[in-house]
Amino acid sequence: MENIRIGRKDATDEEVKAAARLAHCEEFVEKMPDKWDSMIGENGSELSGGERQRISIARAFLKDAPIILMDEATASLDVDNESLIQESISKLIRDKTVLIIAHRMRTVDGVNKIVVLKDGRVAESGTPAELREAGGIYRHMADMQLSSEQWKYQ
Repeated sequence: MENIRIGRKDATDEEVKAAARLAHCEEFVEKMPDKWDSMIGENGSELSGGERQRISIARAFLKDAPIILMDEATASLDVDNESLIQESISKLIRDKTVLIIAHRMRTVDGVNKIVVLKDGRVAESGTPAELREAGGIYRHMADMQLSSEQWKYQ
């Protein structure tokens, strides 16, 4: 409870739990020995990477800042959990300015503008559709990820 409350110190327990629900934290919190009063260790060491990310997203819901910076927000999640978190992120970023740092193309597919960096410089920019059409770095990354997602062991 207190770890999520870092997002807004004066939040009520109900507000913290509401933010946690939006970030899909309830399912793992309710399984913990002391539920909402569980100790999660230094830097969340008792949680998985995906659970730590959900806690961070819950904090962001609670804070409700007008500008959000997301750095690899879904990187530690398996495909099933990524879908849940993508749903949460979609709600979180509504009517906000968002900067997303990501290597997973699914994370940025619905954005207004993508800036692709290579060697510390802007290599290309545009909408996802424009960059797919251009056939550059973004297109290559998107195609590679699609291929890897469809790969099956024979």
